[in-house]
Amino acid sequence: MPLRSYSVLKGRPVGIRLGSGASPHYQIHIVVGDEDYRIAINVQSGDGSECDFLLRSRFEHPITARLAELAPGLHPQAPGPDGLGLDYIRGNLLQPQKMVPLPATAAGPDNDLNEKLDHYIQRALADENAVVYAFGATWGPEPGKPDKYFGFRPGRGIHDIHMNQGNPPPPKGKAAWFEDNGPWQDGGLVIQFPSQEQWVAVFMKFQSQAWHTDDDTGKPLDLGDGTPTSHHLPPHHVPTRTQPDGLVRIVAALVNDTATPERETVTLLNTADRDLALDGWSLVDKMKNRMPLEGEIGKGATRLIVVAKPVELSNRGGIISLLDERGVKVHGVSYTRDQARTPGLTIAFGS
Repeated sequence: MPLRSYSVLKGRPVGIRLGSGASPHYQIHIVVGDEDYRIAINVQSGDGSECDFLLRSRFEHPITARLAELAPGLHPQAPGPDGLGLDYIRGNLLQPQKMVPLPATAAGPDNDLNEKLDHYIQRALADENAVVYAFGATWGPEPGKPDKYFGFRPGRGIHDIHMNQGNPPPPKGKAAWFEDNGPWQDGGLVIQFPSQEQWVAVFMKFQSQAWHTDDDTGKPLDLGDGTPTSHHLPPHHVPTRTQPDGLVRIVAALVNDTATPERETVTLLNTADRDLALDGWSLVDKMKNRMPLEGEIGKGATRLIVVAKPVELSNRGGIISLLDERGVKVHGVSYTRDQARTPGLTIAFGS
């Protein structure tokens, strides 16, 4: 079953421990009023392989406005698109080919997970206005038991600060995390620096986890060759039938028209070396409303899609996803309230 105690923790960092040992975790001591918590972040997979990692130093997403309004403390989250839960895939938090594998530790500067995390957490420790948000599963409180890293009582905290779907079935006779799979319960770390008007986001996943997963269960999808798709894509990934990410991209959207009623549009770009039929494809908004597409898009060409009900592109920020005829995500973007603030301006999206 999915994670039972999925939550977001908001608080101030006051201490750290670098990840080391057989199961290295980067540890952060968080204080909320007179309560203490520990964030435990995997910097290496349980099988010894490197974690895939993405740090977004200028994180723009509609979730940040809601996080800023959240009271400090621990907040349980029910899975679903209307809550504060993260979903790397459905929430359009990142493009999978942007993730890179990094070791927990390595010789040299700024080239391992401990150092990548420590750079921004040290900055947050030095900034009395900085706030940390951790998404994952909670443990504790553990009455009478001190925290084993920072010594506060009772011991408690939050872990699974990584993707929590796409885990493969375990080998026979071995335990694994297949039953923890679920949508809208991914872990992650977000850091707010109010003085600089900057948000930083850290996303991690294990190389064994598939990128495309079932909407209801979060379990890996088989896209046709008998093998679940991997999320680990090279930076210059060429889309295929079993790895369709980026085949057609959402490159722009008009979400705040000057006219009434509004005419919202989405611009698609075909990156393939051939014309593509869009019959059976669909545009999807955050609440899973789907607008069917039809017709063709030429190779290397763009196509302007006029948005129709039930899909709605909110002026307060939102997400837009493109699914193929199998319902598999091909591309997705997000935009904030600030990006949609000026009527008549089209929002351009990067790769």
